This record gives sequence, structure tokens and C-alpha cells, in this order.
Amino acid sequence: MTKRPTTSVTRVELVFLKDRIERWIRFGRPIGEQVHDRRRRAVMFAPGAVFAFVRWRAGDYGTVDSRIAILQAVAPGAPFTTYPEVSPGAEILLDVAGWTRVQSVLEAIDGVERVGVRPDLAAPDYWRHVGARVGAGLAPRVYSRRRHRAWLLRRMFL
Repeated sequence: MTKRPTTSVTRVELVFLKDRIERWIRFGRPIGEQVHDRRRRAVMFAPGAVFAFVRWRAGDYGTVDSRIAILQAVAPGAPFTTYPEVSPGAEILLDVAGWTRVQSVLEAIDGVERVGVRPDLAAPDYWRHVGARVGAGLAPRVYSRRRHRAWLLRRMFL
């Protein structure tokens, strides 16, 4: 963890350079957007917002890097971890690399959506679970309406 943020928003730089570099948001609710040009823009998230940030890069002979991170924007004064293209940083709930692992996380996100829950509203602990299981080469447990209800009830007491 590093020093505490002084701004109230978390800014994520996105890029699309066809067949070379792609950075995009898989889920999350930005509160603002700043377009730099056709290929570059930035999106901003409010403190506490959860979002998935996908990074992919190709070289002359195919994919060089593929990653997905599920991050939680932090409030001013809260501790955070730095993360590439995210300013000032965020709480990292999940961070995996390698296309097979990225696909597993994307499938888990799809599973959350299938039960009728927006992924940014799912329990943060679930994303930590997914990251740990996928990182160990295991399938994550399925997110259920029952688990989501338990999270909503627990959140009332936090």
C-alpha cells in the first residue's frame, strides 16, 4: 500500500490500438469520461465503486500480455495499492494474468450476470475468492442469489 489518495475519484486510462493494445472496462459504473482522441479516453469511478479492468497487448507473434483486475475505487484518506493505468490506485480484489485465467474470470463474471446480479454489486469477497481459485488453477464456486442476499444483509451491519 502507498500514500493516501487526495482526489475523490479513481481515474482509469483506456486505449484501443487495433491488433496491438487494448484496455477496457468489462463492468462497472463510471461517473465520468474524458475523451482524449479516437483511441484514448479516461473513465472515472466514485469511491467504493467496483470495476473490472482488462488489459491486452500483442507483439509481432501474437499475445504478449493479457490481464484482468477487479478493483475497488478508494476514498480520499483511505490506503490503496498502485496499479498500472489507474490513478491514484485502488484496492485490488482480483488480479490474474494469462489468457486461460482471464477467460476463467470472464466466465465467473458471466455467471454472476446470469443469476441477475450486476457484477459491480456482487460481494467483494467473491471476487477475492475467484482470484484465489483461478490463481491456483481451480474452478471458482458459483455466485448464487443466496450468497448475494447474505452479502446484502451483511453490508447492512458494516
